[in-house]
Amino acid sequence: MVKKVPLRTCVVTKEKCSKGELIRIVKDNTGNIFIDETGKANGRGAYLKRDMDVIKRARIEKQLDHHLEASIPSSVYDELENIISK
Repeated sequence: MVKKVPLRTCVVTKEKCSKGELIRIVKDNTGNIFIDETGKANGRGAYLKRDMDVIKRARIEKQLDHHLEASIPSSVYDELENIISK
């Protein structure tokens, strides 16, 4: 029996990808915004593809701000770029 791979949609490219190809950004119930590397943190989540161009597009077009209904600090985008460039 083949195990089903959970798919999630990137908020920038609208591509459906496996969770391993994406990074989850979470806004918890206190309004904190952080990168959820485990994929299990409580709160409203948005997924971005692990691609530098996608991160740059998200920063310019403010798509995370819209999806999470909050202003995303630039430190979150900087941390995303650091994770991807590793």
